[in-house]
Amino acid sequence: MVPTTPPPIHSVRRGSGRPLVLLHGLGGSWRSWDLVAPALLQHREVITPDLPGFGDSPPLGEEVSIADLADAVTAFLEREGLERADLVGTSVGARLVLELARRGVGGDVVALDPGGFWSRAELAWFSATLRPSVAALKVLRPLLPALAANAATRTALIAQFSVRPWALPADVVARELVGNATAPSEDAVLHALITGPRQRGASSTPGRVTIGWGRQDRICLPPQARRATTLFPTARLHWFERCGHFPQWDAPEETVELVLGATG
Repeated sequence: MVPTTPPPIHSVRRGSGRPLVLLHGLGGSWRSWDLVAPALLQHREVITPDLPGFGDSPPLGEEVSIADLADAVTAFLEREGLERADLVGTSVGARLVLELARRGVGGDVVALDPGGFWSRAELAWFSATLRPSVAALKVLRPLLPALAANAATRTALIAQFSVRPWALPADVVARELVGNATAPSEDAVLHALITGPRQRGASSTPGRVTIGWGRQDRICLPPQARRATTLFPTARLHWFERCGHFPQWDAPEETVELVLGATG
């Protein structure tokens, strides 16, 4: 059971300017934004929370829903005085910022390859590919830093997520892989994504909504982008042409440009 008062969320707050909150994806942490945070910090105050059950934030409980996570993030924003902060999310974090916008929370929103817009067949694909991958990472846990350090094995491990995994920094990949293998809420959130309701839309939101999508996303397939913009009809759609599931990995400079242009 999720507690009535959510446990505290760990976060890192840096820089100055208009606040910008970044929400990571499944298995990630505040460090998931390392490739784009330095450039964003030149212009904005950047707040990077660990979602409940990931990084240094305690889990909400053994079972958790997307709605539970959204409640916890809303409580965090209220505690930190960030109710109208601009929000950026990737993957499940992107779904959360859209859900917050639907609820009237936050300012401008950028959602990078959000989950929750699958067809039945696409959801089956998501489950059939991601669940075995997470299970394999748990088995390989002691070897993951060494495997991430090698370009060939790094490519084999994250080809689902990136179009150029061999070129990504080994330490960035290692942290993400270890997070997917060890995060207390990894399985619960993955189960919620697969078995829970699809994302609901909104005809109006507190600020502008921008949805970014990688043309080569193999997790949230590109046709879902049109479904997302149908449910959020005021949203602007931005395509990352040579990009997989994580634009902040495959196209960090373009991601920074999009975020700064679409928020604040």
